[in-house]
Parts: sequence; C-alpha cells; structure tokens
Amino acid sequence: MGYAYILDHCGGCGMVFTYNPAKVPSLNNVAFCHSCVTRANEQRKAAGLAPHPIHPEAYEACTEEELGT
Repeated sequence: MGYAYILDHCGGCGMVFTYNPAKVPSLNNVAFCHSCVTRANEQRKAAGLAPHPIHPEAYEACTEEELGT
C-alpha cells in the first residue's frame, strides 16, 4: 500500500500547499489551503452563514485506495 498527496497552488491565495484530493475543501475542482478556508469561514460566520467543513485529514497524505488506483 502506498500514500500520495497533491502539491498544487491554492485557488485563493496562490500559495503552494499539499493536500488529500479526496478530502480537501474545493470549488469546481480548485483546492483551497487551510488559511484561505479558515479566513472564508470567519467571513461566513460574520455573515450568519454556515462554515465550510474542513476534514481533519484534508491536508495529509491519502492512501492509494482513496485515489481509486
């Protein structure tokens, strides 16, 4: 069994980060770093909206099975 993670640019700030493609918060297949999602959640909370969930393993490596290989 192997592990993998994606190295990509954040759709919000452009910072390079790693993530689990099966669990990272994304919009239209564009992933967002933890900082951007946290910032967006603070803004959503201030506007009375529900936060976007952040999976505890969103920024960790995933297993081969999660990739469907």
